[in-house]
Amino acid sequence: MVTLHLNDYDISIGEMGKPLQRLIAAGNYTKIAVLVDNNTYRHCFPYFLQNIDFEVVAIEIPAGELHKGLDTCRFIWSEMMRLGLDRHSLLINLGGGVIGDMGGFCAATYLRGIDFVQVPTTLLSQVDASVGGKLAIDFNGVKNSIGVFQNPVAVLVDPAFLRTLPLTEIRSGFAEVFKHALIADADQWRNLQQINDLMTVDWASYLAPSLAIKQRIVEEDPTEKGIRKALNFGHTIGHAVESYSIADWGFRISDSAPQSEIRNPKSEMSHGEAVALGIICEAWLSHKMLGLSASELNEIVAFVKRFYPHWPLAEEDFPAVFALLKKDKKNVGGRINFTLLPAIGEARIDQFCEVVVIEEALRFYMQ
Repeated sequence: MVTLHLNDYDISIGEMGKPLQRLIAAGNYTKIAVLVDNNTYRHCFPYFLQNIDFEVVAIEIPAGELHKGLDTCRFIWSEMMRLGLDRHSLLINLGGGVIGDMGGFCAATYLRGIDFVQVPTTLLSQVDASVGGKLAIDFNGVKNSIGVFQNPVAVLVDPAFLRTLPLTEIRSGFAEVFKHALIADADQWRNLQQINDLMTVDWASYLAPSLAIKQRIVEEDPTEKGIRKALNFGHTIGHAVESYSIADWGFRISDSAPQSEIRNPKSEMSHGEAVALGIICEAWLSHKMLGLSASELNEIVAFVKRFYPHWPLAEEDFPAVFALLKKDKKNVGGRINFTLLPAIGEARIDQFCEVVVIEEALRFYMQ
């Protein structure tokens, strides 16, 4: 068991049973609910139950980013009330990033806030969403646009859950693993170069170093006013393309065209695939704007292409992508805000790029 101590909660990496038992005993909770989706209820909840000896009730929701909105929150809050959860109850979020984000948000706002524990079950949620207390839901097609900062009482990262995941889910989380190295740890980036088959990796050996990078950054800047923005590398363009790929909602591209809609005919992409695309584009921006060397740019691109399929981005997608970029919550004064790399292992926040340069970055990805 490896334990990372943050300011007001711990992240335990290893078998979840004993630390959860200790937390429950110390909390003296009146009732405990576990939020799951239909996938984690089937694949993860049985293992969870094997590791506890206290009574819980389950709240089950549909899986997927499309359900990360107010309608699902309304259902969760209603179930919490129906089950009689009071201010001395506990919500355990058992699942990936959607469960952690939305479950934490619902707990933080229910009865002005009840305790919650994050038990992330995907590689993405274990290395990314498990640290930092950022809780949010999607609104009007914009990712994570409604939310709060609220820390859990604990995070339990059990590598055993990763054995339930297909390659697509492992690949989705791996993008955050190497993003952490790119922004803050060149030595860890070198260590990652030895990986060739994501399904044979001993992830337990990579979880703690990756989480430690994010821990250092989050503790220095808990509310994302400064250096925590470094974690957004790859996410500005990545989030826009990801939102576009899953769009089935009407969206105003401009005030002059109020009836315009984004109707994306292409395949939906995972968060990690979107971040991988964003990393290629934003590495090129780093080369153009900050002088990231051509050799390091090529190294990053080759590494991403080793694991991630090419997504069919085209010029015809640019208006929709830019409409979403302009809605990004990180923007300042209407300017699109990036974190870029002067070199591998270093990050520079608050870099503003013009549309014409971003278009060049998108075309670089399309090559």
